[in-house]
Amino acid sequence: MVLYTTPFPNSCLSALHCVSWALIFPCYWLVDRLAASFIPTTYEKRQRADDPCCLQLLCTVLFTPVYLALLVASLPFAFLGFLFWTPLQCARRPYIYSRLEDKSLAGGAALLSEWKGTGPGKSFCFATANLCLLPDSLARLNNVFNTQARAKEIGQRIRNGAARPQIKIYIDSPTNTSISAASFSSLVSPQGGDGVARVIPGSIKRTASVEYKGDGGRHPSDEAVNGPASGDPADGGGLEDTCIVRIGGEEGGQTPEVDDPAPGAQARNGAGGGPRGQTPNHNQRDGDSGSLGSPSASRESLVKARAGPDGGGAGEPGANSKLLYKASVVKKTAARRRRHPDEAFDHEVSAFFPANLDFLCLQEVFDKRAATKLKDQLHGYFEYILYDVGVYGCHGCQGCQGCCSFKCLNSGLFFASRYPVMDVAYHCYPNRCSIDALASKGALFLKVQVGSTPQDQRIVGYIACTHLHAPPEDSAVRCEQLDLLQDWLADFRKSTSSSSAANPEELVAFDIVCGDLNFDNCSSDDKLEQQHPLFTRYKDPCRLGPGEEKSWAIGTLLDTSGLYDEDVCTPDNLQKVLESEEGRREYLAFPTSKSPGQKGRKDLLKGNGRRIDYMLHAEEGLCPDWKAEVEEFSFITQLSGLTDHLPVAMRLMVSSGEEEAA
Repeated sequence: MVLYTTPFPNSCLSALHCVSWALIFPCYWLVDRLAASFIPTTYEKRQRADDPCCLQLLCTVLFTPVYLALLVASLPFAFLGFLFWTPLQCARRPYIYSRLEDKSLAGGAALLSEWKGTGPGKSFCFATANLCLLPDSLARLNNVFNTQARAKEIGQRIRNGAARPQIKIYIDSPTNTSISAASFSSLVSPQGGDGVARVIPGSIKRTASVEYKGDGGRHPSDEAVNGPASGDPADGGGLEDTCIVRIGGEEGGQTPEVDDPAPGAQARNGAGGGPRGQTPNHNQRDGDSGSLGSPSASRESLVKARAGPDGGGAGEPGANSKLLYKASVVKKTAARRRRHPDEAFDHEVSAFFPANLDFLCLQEVFDKRAATKLKDQLHGYFEYILYDVGVYGCHGCQGCQGCCSFKCLNSGLFFASRYPVMDVAYHCYPNRCSIDALASKGALFLKVQVGSTPQDQRIVGYIACTHLHAPPEDSAVRCEQLDLLQDWLADFRKSTSSSSAANPEELVAFDIVCGDLNFDNCSSDDKLEQQHPLFTRYKDPCRLGPGEEKSWAIGTLLDTSGLYDEDVCTPDNLQKVLESEEGRREYLAFPTSKSPGQKGRKDLLKGNGRRIDYMLHAEEGLCPDWKAEVEEFSFITQLSGLTDHLPVAMRLMVSSGEEEAA
């Protein structure tokens, strides 16, 4: 399949579109700024309360007449541009595909060569998030603002979190001899020249806030500007990018043995240099782990080991006594992080996106300028990106039911991958109504190649990203959209498959559905969606059944009124809050009670908040000899203060039956 790298089939249409949009944009920008000036966020309200001279209010009063005059002057040009822009949308392609030109910054081809479908299983990591990157005036309705700056900061945070290296933590104790699964918040220590993995002592808390400094002194904070260089741990890859941290027991007061780390290697907690790309309302505080460029040591460090002449080393005074304390901390925290006795995988609230993130699905990236900024940031880690997904104008409006069919906004869907994209399809939901009809909400379907067998069979995976109808009272509309989603999924699998039972040219490793479904599994108003057949075909790791959540699952929709409270304005703070039931009830959005006497009282509501962002995986329809199992699931706080949703992530382990038997 040919992937579209430009929005129009020829340069003439592209040039005409640029001219028409140049005529429209001044009017669009002025309307947006004028409306935004009358929709303050809680952050701005607090600033105004601290402004005794009312300077901000005075600026609004002075600039409003100027905006109005410029708006009136720009209207004729906007109307002329609109006359050209509208018919051009019929020829517009439904997405833009971007591939990183500098292959040294990413490794799609190298990743394909890593897995041949034999030997140890392969894990794949997926994440989804709703970013609320709307035009600024509309974003303020959700109590967020400064869309362009937020897009850049979001891209930096996601890349910094995903580009962190990864470790495996072994806990040696009489009561727990198992390996702690590769953490979503993990660290790699650089290896010696012999390429042998070293074992170093460490301590673990909830998640990592780690700075890495390898050969050449390159920092993740440098990557925020330049992107990870070739050979950095962000490239993913083999044993040389894996570090083992072994935690010893405390019996008899014995301290764990300390193996000498690699020469010149250093794993540090914290980093030099100030945070970059922050918006005025997202100032980092000491200990904030949202950006890996945090100037101070974070409370969330996984590993604290030093090597080299300036690092002190394991032989410095008091090192052994510190290791005793660290081992104690590890035992307590690892027990909390592991899992419930009946749970088959790890789960956590993490201050970071998972290390070695493979696929990223985003919603509400509506603003095209913000999407471009986000793409530019994420290309430092992801080689393949699809953005500006959807249709505009009156294109593709057949089937709309009685409401405005003109599309002012695209679908808001955005996809990034470290693996090559083979096929893409986009479908727009035809049954939207009310304000949602102004956006071309739909579903994006992708087929990616993740490896090849020694017999030259392609190993592929399927991913679907969607955003359903928002108004809470329209359950029937969402159910119809779920029906369409199932049909489109089946059609996409059938149309893109080049295999047959007699000649399997492709082996399917995973089948994922994710996105903002705009209903939860605990509200009585969402019973129709909770019982939809989609949940029999795809498994939700957080769900026990219709209307019944697992005890550790939490809501992903934040209470917008508290986004800028000091208790939750940094990733670390939000993580701490969400680990307590009291904090969740204060800062997560809950379904409103139907009872008049209980309306709005969160303490009487069941569950841990409205979980409307989903990550589903199929257990059937894969290669017959393979099994896909959830290895880890995470609720992520790294985007605190930047969006009103919590991202979620899932690590899936794909293995063959022979491997499990062995």
